[in-house]
Amino acid sequence: MISSFKVKRISKRLLLLSAFIIGTAILWYTNNLVDDLRREERTKVNIWANATKQTTDIDNLNEDISFVFEVINHNKTIPVILVDDNGSILYHKNFPSKKANNIDYLKSQLEIMKESHEPIVFEYADGKYNKIYYKDSILLTRLKIFPYVILVVISLFIVTGYFAFSNSRKSEQNKVWAGMARETAHQIGTPLSSLMGWVTLLHDQGGNEEVVSEMNKDISRLQMITERFSKIGSQPELKNQDVNTIVQRSFYYMKDRSSSKINFKLDVSDHAMFCFLNTQLFGWVIENIMRNAIDALQGKGEIKVVVKDHSKNVIIDISDNGKGIKSSQLKTVFEPGYTTKLRGWGLGLSLVKRIVEDYHKGQVYILHSELGKGSTFRISLLKS
Repeated sequence: MISSFKVKRISKRLLLLSAFIIGTAILWYTNNLVDDLRREERTKVNIWANATKQTTDIDNLNEDISFVFEVINHNKTIPVILVDDNGSILYHKNFPSKKANNIDYLKSQLEIMKESHEPIVFEYADGKYNKIYYKDSILLTRLKIFPYVILVVISLFIVTGYFAFSNSRKSEQNKVWAGMARETAHQIGTPLSSLMGWVTLLHDQGGNEEVVSEMNKDISRLQMITERFSKIGSQPELKNQDVNTIVQRSFYYMKDRSSSKINFKLDVSDHAMFCFLNTQLFGWVIENIMRNAIDALQGKGEIKVVVKDHSKNVIIDISDNGKGIKSSQLKTVFEPGYTTKLRGWGLGLSLVKRIVEDYHKGQVYILHSELGKGSTFRISLLKS
């Protein structure tokens, strides 16, 4: 079964491939059209050159050459310059009227024409030659630029559509998150209230105090989980709190409920470091990442949590020496639905990213991962 993030990745590649094929087809077709028009314009210039030669041919002076002048005057689009053997400009046509009498401008255009096309040379008298230089018409020049303009427009359309779709999808996901979280909190809350009543009854009837105490701890834990879910989808309240305290609480909670074969190490700063945090949600972040680390160890190994001061930020690194993450999956581990387990929805790390980046305006990412050697997740928070 193909996971959702793989489907999205394949869809993006197909979209880019389609855009590339369309762009290539447009460029290929337009370039062929431009080449055809360029050949046609050279043919027209040749005809124009022959007509010009006719006007200078002494043998034709007594003939009716009105059609020759008609051919010459018919060229209204292709800029041309007629020069003699010495390179002096004898005639020019189809230049802007304001610049047509500026000899420096004409000379600069002549140099451009020399680099653009081979001149058409004709003999107007024995041993005497004139040359006609020309450049692409305005229509042809615009046509050469046109496909690139189209590609830019298509690219802008694709980018705008992609971001609009992504934002729409993210907004829809936010609504789903909020709905699921509130419904989960409601579903847990109902039996939890009943369980609290039964524990109270058990205590009043003189039940085993140790059992009642442990049940109360689990009830408190369930209440915290319910509160966490209720905060997803709404803007949580952030308070200025010591990061070390929250990390230590979550660290020891996970340690006490894990295999004794896993070696847990905690390295926190010797001074308090304050950030604006929501205790329940940020504790959930630490527990989720540690839970993934525990799963990666498969019952045996080492987990190390380091909290350190870094300029204007507080850095939390959570490392394990487990199985590591494939390089092809590094960009998708925080996507909803990503999981390596046979059972589970793959929502843990996506929740982590949402809580850290959307609610706490921090960053969470994989600092390092290597197959067979383990991974390090890093959380960066701005100090208060």
